[in-house]
Amino acid sequence: MPKHQGDGSQESIKDSGEGDPEDENRSPATLWHTMRRIIVFSYPYRYRMLTGLCLTLLATLVWLVIPLGVRSLLDAVFHEGNRDLLDRLAVGLLLLFVFSSLISFGSHYQIEWVGERVVTDLRQTVYTHLHKLGLRFFADHRLGELTSRLTNDVGAVRQAVTRVLIDLLMHGFSLLGSIALMVLLNWRLSIVIFVTIPIVMLISRQLGVKIRVLSRSVQDRLAETTAVAEEALTGIRVVKAFARESYETTRYTNATEDLFNTARKRVVVTAVFSSIIGMLFLFAMVTIFWFGGIEVLEGRLTTGDLVAFIFYAFNIARSVAGISGLYSTVNSAAGASERLFELLETEAEIADSTTAISLASIEGGIAFEHVSFHYEPGTPVLENVSFSIPPGETFAVVGPSGAGKTTLTHLIPRFFDTQSGCVSVDGHDVKELLIKDLREQIGLVAQDVHLFSDSVRENIRYGRLEATDQEIEEAAEMANAIDFINRLPGRFNARVGEKGVKLSGGERQRIAIARALPKNPRILLLDEATSSLDSESEALVHQAMSQLRMGRTTLIVAHRLSTVRHADRILVLDKGRIKESGTHDELLAGKGLYRTYVDMQFRRSDSSQDDFAFLPDRLEEQEL
Repeated sequence: MPKHQGDGSQESIKDSGEGDPEDENRSPATLWHTMRRIIVFSYPYRYRMLTGLCLTLLATLVWLVIPLGVRSLLDAVFHEGNRDLLDRLAVGLLLLFVFSSLISFGSHYQIEWVGERVVTDLRQTVYTHLHKLGLRFFADHRLGELTSRLTNDVGAVRQAVTRVLIDLLMHGFSLLGSIALMVLLNWRLSIVIFVTIPIVMLISRQLGVKIRVLSRSVQDRLAETTAVAEEALTGIRVVKAFARESYETTRYTNATEDLFNTARKRVVVTAVFSSIIGMLFLFAMVTIFWFGGIEVLEGRLTTGDLVAFIFYAFNIARSVAGISGLYSTVNSAAGASERLFELLETEAEIADSTTAISLASIEGGIAFEHVSFHYEPGTPVLENVSFSIPPGETFAVVGPSGAGKTTLTHLIPRFFDTQSGCVSVDGHDVKELLIKDLREQIGLVAQDVHLFSDSVRENIRYGRLEATDQEIEEAAEMANAIDFINRLPGRFNARVGEKGVKLSGGERQRIAIARALPKNPRILLLDEATSSLDSESEALVHQAMSQLRMGRTTLIVAHRLSTVRHADRILVLDKGRIKESGTHDELLAGKGLYRTYVDMQFRRSDSSQDDFAFLPDRLEEQEL
């Protein structure tokens, strides 16, 4: 199934299958720039982070002292034969271990706390930004991919905030301290380590680039897998209706296999990297044992010195391996963070202007002045549309599918902005108004009702979060929903299921109408709210909508005559242009499109005028 592709404004959101080729040329400076952007999120918690880092330094310092204690302990046994000194050194080493453990606990707790807090903040930031983006963005991107960024990508970034900072400081300080102490113990033996470290660093640089590319590819594949699963599970009724369970299972299997193959490649590269590094240090350790033994035999090194030297060699090996692994972690986190920053850098298509004005209350007058609009350049949806709705009146829009009817309703609350012309409310261009204030004055009831998997009460309260239980029950009664709600187990506390799956279409529509009532909007947009209902449900919804329309400016988009015939004015829209305008009787008296639609319906139905589908799907073949 093909993915939705974004337009030019969304090119910053990439769906790379095998990673961006440019990633292979990213320099350490670029990686550090990415890391700084991640670490900025920890700035509000800098004092806690600084405490954790200081404790990490102190714990590392203790570990650097321990080999010197072991050296003194061994020399006390083998050279001095001093039992009392042996006992004191052993107790001292035990106390150092306990002290080091306590410090390590404190440092890890402080930094891990910051990491979890940063992840929480980042998730909230990304989620908040998603809500600022317009409907066009969500039409161009799959929900599963966005969900993956909120979960998987943010989780990967956490490693950069916690492990990177701890390991960089701990291993860096341990590496430098161990090298300095090794040189003091025996500079000749230190040369073995000095030869090994540059080779390890070079290998880390080369394989780290490959790991970064594969890590980003894994995140992309994971997002694809999530998107496939979410699409199928969200549309599970369609899947089962067409018996496509095997097809969807195959799609998901293919996606997960792609994820596995990409992850396997990363595992291979990581395993090769670890094996080579381990082998190099094993060679170095054997050389140290051999050459160190010669130094002891020649009397230039004591047994305690050799053991301490080996401890420091292990420290260096552990530190270099840690820093090398850190480079891999940074690459992985950078791949995930780039996807997040690309999302955060996507500008909201619909946003308040710097001079936007507040509109606490309105009368509800609506005007379209020479409005033209397109979703894709070169494919106009509306062309030079002009009309006005006086406050409190009801206008209906009819026309064939694809005429631009729903788009009209989307322009009023600024779900999209016009390319030319002006949409105004009470004489104010909607682009000059605060979006929140504008939408608070508008109630929308659409054909495709979305209910949250919560109780009936909370779904109605969503229209106005401050609504009392009494107001919710009154809204349900006005929406002709009270009878079926009282029959539900738990009444208003009954849960409606995912997207209201436990309710019928008519029941969901009445819940949607009830949801709009506590908001008390001055403008009401009814977008084909009854087109998919049976006659009985339609009659109940019509009664509810009549209650809802009282005293409000209403724009109705409908395919049924019973829905629009009593409107104050009817607009006939075709191919993005208004072809006719008038009352039901005026339009019937003419010989235009409206009369043609009505005549066609009579010919296509044996039922009464109030009970048939109002418009054919397409009308291009009609002579207008």
